[in-house]
Amino acid sequence: MDKTLYITDLDGTLLASNQEVSAFTANAINALVRRGTAFSYATARSIHTAAKVTRTITASLPAIVYNGAFIVDHRTGKPLFSNYFSAGDIQAIRAALAAAQLQPIVYAHSGSAETFSYLSGHMSAGAEEFLSTRRGDPRSTPVECADALYAGQVFYFTCIDDAAKLYPVYERLRCDFSCVYQKDTYSDHQWLEILPQNANKATAAQKLKELLGCRKIISFGDGKNDLPMFLISDECYAVANADPALKAAATGILGTNDDDSVAKWLLEHAAF
Repeated sequence: MDKTLYITDLDGTLLASNQEVSAFTANAINALVRRGTAFSYATARSIHTAAKVTRTITASLPAIVYNGAFIVDHRTGKPLFSNYFSAGDIQAIRAALAAAQLQPIVYAHSGSAETFSYLSGHMSAGAEEFLSTRRGDPRSTPVECADALYAGQVFYFTCIDDAAKLYPVYERLRCDFSCVYQKDTYSDHQWLEILPQNANKATAAQKLKELLGCRKIISFGDGKNDLPMFLISDECYAVANADPALKAAATGILGTNDDDSVAKWLLEHAAF
């Protein structure tokens, strides 16, 4: 397939600040997809929450979720490409978090079910705020003892706490694992996300390009977690509200995420 794959981040990039896809952006992307544009997204979100915020977009290509831990069939939700921690990995991460007195949210698959587990009554204020946005989520699994956090195939750790506690752990683990240390787009809380070593948006984007038989990757983003994807893209565009490090790596700078900037660029430049 002599096509270009267009991959965009969601929060802070394709989504407006109200965490929604505008009608203009949805209409533009749907029109391009109907004409044959290869469009997908790469997000830190799960497929569950990503599907909700992109429900007005009809693109059906596989999506990159959990910062590249998985490539998922957008229609069925089933993983096409997966990354999980080994038992040794989990032991090393547990030790680092325990030494820093950090309580993680741990994401895992148990059979066909996906869960995120957390130690009930022991989470930071920032983590509790995040968990409050997931009330009613069938994946939510409060547990009473630390060992229960690690049931199933673990693929993702999220820690939300003070930077003074998180940064030393980031420094300790970042050479052995894929770590994302940045502030949340909406709450401004400091996050540390820990993934298996080869799980990142770059690896997943290259894999998706191969799966689809595309020739090039053009990507869009706003955060530090988009930097690996930018570095392997043929072209990459940061929105005006992006992290300075991402802007420095970008082919060009667009308008903000509230200005339909990705959709406007695609309407002007996308091939199909």
